[in-house]
Formats: sequence, C-alpha cells, structure tokens
Amino acid sequence: MKRYLLLIPIIMLLSVSVFAQGEAGAVWLLIRPGARACGMGEVGGAVADDAYATYYNPAGLGFQSERELSVMHTKWLPNLASDLYYDFIGYKQYFQDYGTIGGNVTIMNLGEQTRTDETGNKLGTFRSYMLAATASYGTRLSRTASFGLNVKLIHQHLTDRGAGAEQGDGNATNFAFDIGYLKKEFLLNNLSLGLSIQNIGNKITFIDAAQADPMPTNLKLGLNYEIKGEHNSLKIAYDLNKLLVTKYPDRDIDGDGKVGYYNEEGEYVGPRGEYNTDSKHEAAHSESWYTAIFTSWVDDWLLLHDSAADGIGEDDEDGDTDDGKLSNELEKLVHNFGIEYWYANRFAVRVGFLYDKAGDITMKGKYPVPTFGAGLRYAGMGFDFGYTAGEQGHPRANTMHFSMNIAF
Repeated sequence: MKRYLLLIPIIMLLSVSVFAQGEAGAVWLLIRPGARACGMGEVGGAVADDAYATYYNPAGLGFQSERELSVMHTKWLPNLASDLYYDFIGYKQYFQDYGTIGGNVTIMNLGEQTRTDETGNKLGTFRSYMLAATASYGTRLSRTASFGLNVKLIHQHLTDRGAGAEQGDGNATNFAFDIGYLKKEFLLNNLSLGLSIQNIGNKITFIDAAQADPMPTNLKLGLNYEIKGEHNSLKIAYDLNKLLVTKYPDRDIDGDGKVGYYNEEGEYVGPRGEYNTDSKHEAAHSESWYTAIFTSWVDDWLLLHDSAADGIGEDDEDGDTDDGKLSNELEKLVHNFGIEYWYANRFAVRVGFLYDKAGDITMKGKYPVPTFGAGLRYAGMGFDFGYTAGEQGHPRANTMHFSMNIAF
C-alpha cells in the first residue's frame, strides 16, 4: 500500500508541466485540455473562444453566443505507462440577458495498481482515478470586457482504504473555484488580454491531515493578437503561468541544529508540533491560498535571502547555496507561445512552444519544447489534432491529442 502511495505522486510529478511541481497536490488539474490549444503550445488565457474557455478562462464565455460540445481523449505519458488516460468533456450555451453558462468534466484515469501490505506482500489490485466537475458562467461587463467564474468539485480516488495504522482512506473530495477577466482591444484594436486564477481552495488531505498539500492555485496571464482577412486569419498568443503556492521543507534557520522551535513553556516543539507564532517557521509547512497568493512571489527570494548565512539549502560546487535567488522565482514561471492560421474558417495549422524549467519541460534543459497541430471545421463539426514533441525518453515526448467540437 505504501509503495503505491509513493508511486502515484511520482507519476503525477511527471504528468504535467506544473511549475515547481512538488509544492502542490492535485497537479493533474493543470493538465491543459484541447488538441487545438495543445498544438499551439498550450495557450488559452486570452484566446478562450470555444467551450474550452470553461477551463482556460471562463470570462471568454461572455463573448460567445452559440451552443457547443467539446470532447477530448488522450493517452497520457505514453513513454511511462500504457494505461494512463486523460478525458475532457465541455459544454457551453448562451442565454439572452443572462450570459453564457457551461461547464466541463475532467477524468484522469491512473490505471491499475498493485496493493501491498506494510511488508510488501501483494494483496491484489485496484484502480485509481481523479475527477473534476466544473460549472462555468461568463458575462460581458462592457462591449470589450467580460468576467467569468468557475465552481468545481474535485474527487481523487487513490484507494479504498489505508494501510496498517493509517487513519482514513486514499480518497479526497474538495471544492475550488476559478475567476477570470478578458479585455478585448487592449492597447491595440486587435489585441486581447486574459487573466485568470485557477483552483482557489483549501488544502487537499488523503491519509494524514498533517501532510495536506496546497491546492494547485495558478495565475494565468494571456495575450492574443489577431489579424483577420477576407479568407484568412492569424492568431499569435502567449500565456504566462505562475503557481501561487508556498510550501517550505524542514529548515534549521537559527542554526541550533534542530528543526522546530520552543513553545511558550520552553519545551522543544518538533516538525509537526504546535507552532509558536513568535518563532521562525523552521518545520515543514505550507501556507493557505489567501496568503500564498502574495508570498509565492518571494518565497525563494525575499524570505530566504539570508539562507547562506543560516546554513539553509544545498551548497553548489563553489560553496554557495542556491536558495534565496531572484532567478529561482523567475525559473518557476511557465511560458506558452502559439500561432494559429485559418483558411476560410475551414482548415487550420498550428505551431507553438512551451517552456517550463521548474517542471523539466524543456529541450536539453534550456530550449522550449515545440508543438504542432491542425484543425478542420465543416457543417458545425470540428476535429483537432495536437502533438507535443520533446527529447527522447521524456514522459511527455511524442504525446498526441485528439478532440472534437460540435456547434449547434
């Protein structure tokens, strides 16, 4: 049982480009759906012009006035396992005088796992999965601006029971929400600005509440420049993503050789004891989302700037610590860039790049990963294909995405 509990986080760490992935739980919520977006470097914050806006930016629904159903199926991490699948289904519909209502359901199938006891004896098999159901709403604030909101129910099923003396089972159910804003004609007539914060919610607990992980709260800032002609159109889009999560490991900040601090009675408090609010937080801990929205921008820079003097972190070959550098904050940013060309609103070709150094989604550690795609629209039906390249052997290399849209 404990072996599988170690296996699943490893799979999830490899499964998605998610910025300093070890800091948050439920990172699968950051897998970006839609073969169209995947062919464009996984952009979508300022594009958001179809049912996938229910994921990327619900504010995009405010400018949509038709009904649409979208579905996607992907064999996830084909280089790592044969039974990992990601499925997405989204819907949106316009209601006059009220706005556009929609939603989506996402399922991450982790396949079959082997159950063992604490000594490693096999006890059979079980299946694991993750599911999120989202309700979306978007409406215009003005001719060029809109606002959107998502409310989501998240259920994660790792197993039906714990092991040994563990309390609880391997299931977690949480609520979260997203907010979004979209501004057309931003600075330029053809430029749109999209802003969304995804997965705002409380921490995620499975077996041990003391080891709860933060929700993967993510800030998405997008730009989309569009050029339209009589028979041709071109979109050039860029997204910047930042994980708004603050989580610290055990740290001996005061240099006393102990991780923790003393309580008001002078008794030593260990890593998971009750914290003395007057002491520095040496024990491993994470901050609530409403605090991390601010501290996540400086946790590796301002808050740890004196780490070399305090002995925090691992020394490099020159004897210097890597903690507390501004470059650490910049490396947590994820960049997505995409171009889409349409001919006669019937056929599209796409190319893009994604770069996530913290999540190890790069080429040779320093170059963006290219993506490619194509799309076809006819009689209200749409078919899209997306392909993510990458270095040989990387879990995400050679991933193919297929999706279908039905407008009616």
